[in-house]
Amino acid sequence: MAGEIEDAIERADREAFTKDPPKTLKGQIGFLLKQLGSAKAVAQEIGVTADSVNRYRRGARKHARADIAAKIDDTVRQRWQPLVRKRRQKKAATTGGITVETRARFGYTAPVGTTEDGRFRRLTVHLPPRYARRLFEARNTGASDQQMRGIIAEGLKEIYFQDGGARATGLSDVTLNDIDYLDLDY
Repeated sequence: MAGEIEDAIERADREAFTKDPPKTLKGQIGFLLKQLGSAKAVAQEIGVTADSVNRYRRGARKHARADIAAKIDDTVRQRWQPLVRKRRQKKAATTGGITVETRARFGYTAPVGTTEDGRFRRLTVHLPPRYARRLFEARNTGASDQQMRGIIAEGLKEIYFQDGGARATGLSDVTLNDIDYLDLDY
């Protein structure tokens, strides 16, 4: 199961679509057949039989069960416009950076006597391209949600909490815990 950071990246990628994915069942199945190559591969991906996939393709079955329809839609959206997604991620990783909007509990490690108890904060912070690059590289290499949280927390520590080194210089660690919501934009 994907973690919260992976889901946020996926949602941000979907906002980049320049053309809407197919909406009809027949169109979606046609797209998946082109992507995966065979009815058997599509069937395995969405959890139905190859005969059902062929019925959807021919239009003999115009509607799938709600759970199957949701799985088909999700599978299509994951594979839709990969070049648009890559181009947008490359821009974020080289020049644009990434904006993190979250409401989460942040923990701190600082010199004795100055550590605050972790508390919920709502933040919207633009992180420089190096953090976007690290986040996408981590995602592409199969990093855990906790590792990706660490990258975002490190960026928030530098940019928000330490203001690029102008304050809170004794702050050595920030952790991102108990995420209420997290959205990314790039």
